[in-house]
Amino acid sequence: MGLEGLGFDGGWAATAAEVSGGLPDARVARVVAVDRHGGWVHDGEREVPFEPAGRLCFTAAAPGDLPSVGDWVLARYHDQGQAAIVHAVLPRRTLLGRKEAGKGTYLQVIAANVDVAFIVQSCHYDLNLRRLDRYLVMVREGGITPVLVLTKTDLVGRDDLLGLLAQIDAAGLQVTVIAVSNATGEGVDRFRESLEPGRTYVLVGSSGVGKSTLINQMTTPTRQMTREVSHTGEGVHTTVRRQLIRLDQGAMLVDTPGMREFGILASEAGVVDAFSDIEAWAATCRYADCRHGQEPGCAVRAAVINGELGEERLQHFLKLRREAGFHELSELERRRRGRAFGRMVKNAKKRRDGG
Repeated sequence: MGLEGLGFDGGWAATAAEVSGGLPDARVARVVAVDRHGGWVHDGEREVPFEPAGRLCFTAAAPGDLPSVGDWVLARYHDQGQAAIVHAVLPRRTLLGRKEAGKGTYLQVIAANVDVAFIVQSCHYDLNLRRLDRYLVMVREGGITPVLVLTKTDLVGRDDLLGLLAQIDAAGLQVTVIAVSNATGEGVDRFRESLEPGRTYVLVGSSGVGKSTLINQMTTPTRQMTREVSHTGEGVHTTVRRQLIRLDQGAMLVDTPGMREFGILASEAGVVDAFSDIEAWAATCRYADCRHGQEPGCAVRAAVINGELGEERLQHFLKLRREAGFHELSELERRRRGRAFGRMVKNAKKRRDGG
């Protein structure tokens, strides 16, 4: 297969040559799975387990700096080529992540170097436009093209499906939609035709919406097994870790565990970009710093009054923008604390060494 079969191109080769100066015996590989202690890398010929080098762990400013699924890395192999130590992560072209669970402000990396993100939601029980907004913000913030995949169309009537599509269109989400049924096969060919050799895709969505079953449709023989759906129509989730799968036609697809919550760590600019319909109105507001509240001459408020923009969508935009602003400040403060801690360690070493 070779590295090209995993998406390696001339741009990556140039980047690897720049980074590998201090690692003359390291080989390029791609991370295809991660777990708590390391994961697996593929060098185009074989897949072996890896651990991150101690220096890489020590110099990482945050967990998201460590090797993640989709990363290109430089690794030294040992045990007769049956295991590897990752010493460097090549600079990422794109990144899909979310806020880590809890009150922290670290970014949890879902996948790196992805071209297209398939946001999978079920027609039957899972479609949530507010959650979809969150996905779109982080996908676009990471430089990735979003595509919405509506699954289980066989569980809703034709009129209901058309109603869902109308809701998405009316919400101004500006995203390509593919509707599929894994049961009947409707729409599966369109999904398959959207996958291009050499490109990397990721499937994200809640548990049981049909992500792994959709992957099964793309591979021969199937590389994953899913259990039967429950009596509610909700699938029983089986994916337990993020992993990159090379499909038969040469595309790479990252499957992910289900995510009911999707906390954002985007910039305010990223939120604005995801709500480009609101930004178009905002450009004609009387004041450049209009917050779209009670300011006179607010074109966004006028759009709500005229029925061109939904109040709920505006409020969700304002909420996400405030959330993004808060996390930007939190990240700045975290980096300040990190620099202060680094200076403290350096001074302690000087005192210990008599400097």
